[in-house]
Amino acid sequence: MPLFQTPPSSICILRLSAIGDCCHALALVRVIQRAWPQTRITWVTGSIEATLFADLPGVEIIPFDKRKGWRGYRDLWRTLKGRKFDALLHLQAAMRASIATLGIQAKVKLGFDRERANDGQWLFTNHKVPSPTSPHVLDGFLAFAKELGIDDLTPDWQLPISAEHRAWAQQKIGGKPTLLICAAASKAFKNWTAAGYAALADHAASKGFQVYLCGGPAQLERDLAAEIQQRSQHKPVDLVGQTNLKQLLALIDEASLVLAPDTGPTHMATLVGTPVIGLYAHHNPARTGPYLCREYVVSIYQTLIEQQTGQSVAELGWRTRLKDPAAMASITDAQVIATFDRLCTDLQLCD
Repeated sequence: MPLFQTPPSSICILRLSAIGDCCHALALVRVIQRAWPQTRITWVTGSIEATLFADLPGVEIIPFDKRKGWRGYRDLWRTLKGRKFDALLHLQAAMRASIATLGIQAKVKLGFDRERANDGQWLFTNHKVPSPTSPHVLDGFLAFAKELGIDDLTPDWQLPISAEHRAWAQQKIGGKPTLLICAAASKAFKNWTAAGYAALADHAASKGFQVYLCGGPAQLERDLAAEIQQRSQHKPVDLVGQTNLKQLLALIDEASLVLAPDTGPTHMATLVGTPVIGLYAHHNPARTGPYLCREYVVSIYQTLIEQQTGQSVAELGWRTRLKDPAAMASITDAQVIATFDRLCTDLQLCD
């Protein structure tokens, strides 16, 4: 029995981080908006993530700054004081997110079932959402919409890009075939090798693509970009640390395709419909891969996790992570170049 026979007046969504998972949460927001356009939606998200989603039409975005510690919770609870929602969708199985729910009043608080409710999340909710048969994070989020009473779970991501940011990206790319390499994840063990990125960059350049490197301002990302450039014959343009999230989204939207490891820009590409090649070793891409481009994932996960555990992927828990800091080096240049060529052929991006 669905929770609501008629559209509720108000819903609060809690998903604080990270960028990729918030892109999945956006798809859930859009599904709810499409089914129940009159329902008021409030989304509590991280302060960094809020800069990307702040312009989402029809949604109240409330930033939560985890850097403030307990003051961040106090500020959030003061903002929501006196308000009561028909439902809270608690989409993050992490203790810091669960603590935030203590100051959010709702008639029903939906959370993951025990299969997905890490960090004791089940203690902070009063309605458990059954896990779908698909292991993908996005499908787990869309199960919340089904539990509410929504039948059409077709995801879409529509997020406005301002004329200013679009013009900036168009000026950078100039309408040319472009490969955007977002080389670094937040955790270094998720990154592919500089030599591998350089080999793919040179191959793309030989096929008529201009190649850009992008990413955040962290020293790890700057150092990786510098090494990629050093190893490349056709020097890619280095934009690492030179874009905010809105500019990066516009740049991804203008690019022909994106190459990235298991990191936020992989899912930002999905958000704007840009084809993406995801590189995976530590997490199952069936769970965390780019939702619309899973057939173009280059993954060594299954091979290595089965070697490490002696079990098949089907026998392992859906969250099982490969623990090998050197695993990404097992992905070969030839595998990535072959996938690049296949994607270009399928999409008629090059001869």
